[in-house]
Parts: sequence; C-alpha cells; structure tokens
Amino acid sequence: MTSDAAPIKRTRAARVPADQRRAEILVAALDVFGTRGFHKASLGEIAERVGITHQGILHHFGSKEQLLVEVLEYRDATDVADFENAEPPHGPLLLDHLVRTAQTNTTRGGLVQSYAVLSAESVTEGHPAQDSFRDRFTHLRGMIADALADTVPADRRPPEEELDAAASSIIAVMDGLQVQWLLDPERVDMPAAVALVIDALLARWGLAARAADVL
Repeated sequence: MTSDAAPIKRTRAARVPADQRRAEILVAALDVFGTRGFHKASLGEIAERVGITHQGILHHFGSKEQLLVEVLEYRDATDVADFENAEPPHGPLLLDHLVRTAQTNTTRGGLVQSYAVLSAESVTEGHPAQDSFRDRFTHLRGMIADALADTVPADRRPPEEELDAAASSIIAVMDGLQVQWLLDPERVDMPAAVALVIDALLARWGLAARAADVL
C-alpha cells in the first residue's frame, strides 16, 4: 500500500554556542540552588529548565560540585556587575560592598546554605572544590587587605601582617555569620554584624567608621 502524503521534514534545532549554553545553565542553577539548597537541588531540574539532558550539564561542568563552584563565581560576578568594568570597588567602597553583600545574602538562603556546606566540605582530602575555595579566599584576603590599607591614612596604617589578619577576620566573620543565620535567622543580623566588625577594625586604627553608612 502506498501513500501520496508528503514526507514530514524534521528540522534540527539550531546548535547553541557552548558559552551561551554554559551561561544559561549558570542562571538556572543559581535559581535552583538558591531555592532548594545544594543537596535537594537536582541536575535534572536544572537541565529541564535549560532544555537539555542531565548528561548535558555534566558535559559542560563535570559534576554537581563543580557547577556550584562556578555558580558561586557567577554570583560574585553579578554582585559587581553594576560597578565600572564589572570589577569590585576599592577602598572604603569595597568595605561598604561587603556589608551590602551580607544584606543581599539574607534574600538567598538556599545559595548561602550551599556555600556554607560546600566550603566546609572542601577542606576534606581530594574534594573537587578545594583549589577553587583556596584561590577564592586568597583573592578575597588580598582585596580586603588592600581596601583597608587604602581606607586608613598613611600615618595610621598598620603593618601588612595586621592588615592581612584583619582581612582574614572579616571573611571569617562573614562566613561564620552565615552559619549562625541559617540556624537562627530571627536572631542573627548579618549586615549589622559585618558593619560592626569592620567599623571596630577601623576604630582600632583611629578612624571613626566607614566613609558611608549603608545600613
């Protein structure tokens, strides 16, 4: 038996460039991780939002852990997207930016939880995110130490070692506050606590407070 019906022509969807696809995955993952947390989030749900398969996610990022690391980097980049050249500010403006970041983090509990868990897990031997977190902390310490040095007048500026210790302290406070806030969000005011610590450090070196009050 023959049919006169014309054969159906199937057109293949246009191939999406790899960079564009990675960006789409990061946007979707930021939302899924941010609403469900790292452990409850599934690569399948992220893949479905982008219109690809679970294996497609792994093709671009290798693992769920590596995807979260790059989501965190993407989050950091979006935090400074409105600044000139999409780079973090310097001096007092960076110190104010840290307080604003603490405030923003109160609106994205899932991602804060994911960061807290993965950063703690990264200290274990062979963890895939260990190098990324080590590099991240090194970079942050340098940026914050430079910001403190630029904020304090030259005649009051402490030794480099003290600036580095102060930068480490600010990072430790911000990360530690996230854990406390996750456990008791009604009692822990992250932005106020971050501002308090930064202002206390500046007062140690003879400054009244940050240049701007961002709370």
